[in-house]
Amino acid sequence: MKASEADILIVPGYTNSGPDHWQSRWQGKLATARRVEQAEWSKPVREDWVARVVEEVAAATRPVVLVAHSLGVAAAVHAVPQLGGKVAGAFLVAPPDVANPAIRPKHLMTFGPYPRDPLPFPSLVVASRNDPFGTYEHADDIAAAWGSLLLDAGPSGHINTESGHGPWPEGTMVFARFLSRLKPPA
Repeated sequence: MKASEADILIVPGYTNSGPDHWQSRWQGKLATARRVEQAEWSKPVREDWVARVVEEVAAATRPVVLVAHSLGVAAAVHAVPQLGGKVAGAFLVAPPDVANPAIRPKHLMTFGPYPRDPLPFPSLVVASRNDPFGTYEHADDIAAAWGSLLLDAGPSGHINTESGHGPWPEGTMVFARFLSRLKPPA
């Protein structure tokens, strides 16, 4: 699948993705990409975030590819039962451990636990070995439950601007390869 053949939905996490974040950069470069906007970025409510993902997928006119980061991964995965058959694939980056009481801010736990059902479309989880919001072992466990391919990003922090992943050229290459292997949903 080519980017021009898909509606690429950018699903940011807690506090949104700033202008230098790789998600914002990708959105600016991919003509068919659009952001799933949330009414409240700093006080996320799971039901509201999930509903916005569902609305954006429903509004899509082409097969959908989800590109989620951090808490956006949780919103996207919780939305899966309501998405119908429009999603061709999901690129899921730095999933936080939303069931870990040590993770801050605490209200992120309202997004946990993750559903453990296999995802009904191809998916790739990209996880760091030193993400402050979730261990690699946790990412490995949920990726296995979802039937996702897991990509080890090494010690990359939270794979965000603060960890030096504004442009993230490696992510761009991995996403392009992932996208090229997707087929439109039947």
